[in-house]
Amino acid sequence: MPTFGAVQGVMFDSGGVLTGPIGGRWNPRYDFEAIVMAHAPDTPTDRFPDAIAAGDRFLASGATTPARSEYHRTMLRELGMPQPSLPLLNELEAPAAGPVLKLFPDVLRTLDQLRQWDVRMCVVSDNWAAGMAEMFAELGIAHYFEEFVISEDLGCNKPDPRMYEAGRRCLDLPADRCLFIDDDPALAQAAADLGFQAVTLDRSLTSPPTESVIASLDDLVALVRR
Repeated sequence: MPTFGAVQGVMFDSGGVLTGPIGGRWNPRYDFEAIVMAHAPDTPTDRFPDAIAAGDRFLASGATTPARSEYHRTMLRELGMPQPSLPLLNELEAPAAGPVLKLFPDVLRTLDQLRQWDVRMCVVSDNWAAGMAEMFAELGIAHYFEEFVISEDLGCNKPDPRMYEAGRRCLDLPADRCLFIDDDPALAQAAADLGFQAVTLDRSLTSPPTESVIASLDDLVALVRR
């Protein structure tokens, strides 16, 4: 089991650490195909995989989180809609009907324990800002976090140091007293390179935890146990 110095604050990535997507994918929204077909019923359904792949490439191509509307336009162009209707774009931008995220089973007990120990917490996530705090409130966990540091608000993505520094500032702690956890090892390493304590959460891990990789948030509790 890895060991760390005194941890006074934890900076959580969101997706893959705290939450998973309902519907099996992060993007696009789970009802993307249904919305498109409702507005454009002649859309060839066999083109959706290529459209989604184009959207993935678009998201991966920049160092910042792009406008959600441009992401949707990228996929719609691939579907043969260079000038999609405003009602279609508006519905894709609107909140989905019903929840789109689910908590992993270890989340609530971990957040409860950290709060009992007076560990300060925030979320540092590459994401769109609109509705994120509200979704966490619906999941019953928003109140655990002092702030949501969101890439769209900052104009940069991890591993840009500004993302980690914004999390540190909101916790008002030195970097070496903050533990950053992410499901992407490169982003955890970037935090470590900046002087933070850091660990990767690999929920598929079958071997014992190491100094840099843990298998569950229960392992995180063991790391910061007082």
